[in-house]
Amino acid sequence: MISFVGEGEETKVPASASTSWSFQLKSGEPAKKKVRMKVGIVQTPVDAAEWSIRLFDATNASLYDNHSSQSFEEFEFYLEGPKPKELRLEAHAPIGSSYKDRVAVDLTACLVDAPTECDRIQFVAEARQSILALKTSIGHEKDVADGIASRTKAGKSDISAILSPTTLRGYVLVEGMNTERLRETVKGIRKAHSFVEGEMALEEIDHYLAPKPLVSGINEGDVVELVAGPFKGEKARVQHIDEAKEEITVELFEAMVPIPVTVRGDHVRVLEKDR
Repeated sequence: MISFVGEGEETKVPASASTSWSFQLKSGEPAKKKVRMKVGIVQTPVDAAEWSIRLFDATNASLYDNHSSQSFEEFEFYLEGPKPKELRLEAHAPIGSSYKDRVAVDLTACLVDAPTECDRIQFVAEARQSILALKTSIGHEKDVADGIASRTKAGKSDISAILSPTTLRGYVLVEGMNTERLRETVKGIRKAHSFVEGEMALEEIDHYLAPKPLVSGINEGDVVELVAGPFKGEKARVQHIDEAKEEITVELFEAMVPIPVTVRGDHVRVLEKDR
């Protein structure tokens, strides 16, 4: 009986990058057995740029390469007794990949002397976008972001998103399918420098994507200054915080009568934290 050891997986890979899966094939037979392997490749959409698919053994010898003139859909090799054969499948996303282009690779292995004894495993790779951090001159982050946006609108790039958080000084985050094209796009933009090596993980920037509540960082008892509204410039102490409405109730220091005043959370600036 022949069988794959491991489970088929699905992974996401940036354009012009590779992903790989390691697995095993065994027969359970003590004797040397010849195996016929069939490779099936299905791309979605069918007219997408062609992925490079390669299969290696434990010695890193290539068993299959869909870009090689010597590759065939079916090929044969030996299993040396009961010891599993180590295999590694590699999928390389082409430079011209579009968002969510997919390739499914089906491997079917059968014993040559018992062709009905077969096993099958499938691996799927999907092209995804990359997020890179672009260094800029401090104070010119928005200028750089606007320059990139202008080129994107003119159809000169495949950039899908630009993020310039006010709290991130000296950097602009750029998302697109092809990292080489991203680098080409920013060439010549004033105050833009170089990309930081490597990609940014979504977990590293998600705090920039979810805005903080207006009352974040404000606690009851804090001394604040009102920066907007009819009491602008007045100092007060926080009495109550309504997180649902993002409002706070304060008591003005200079008021003749201590009357509670309710204001928006972004209408105050914390001067002194309550101890």
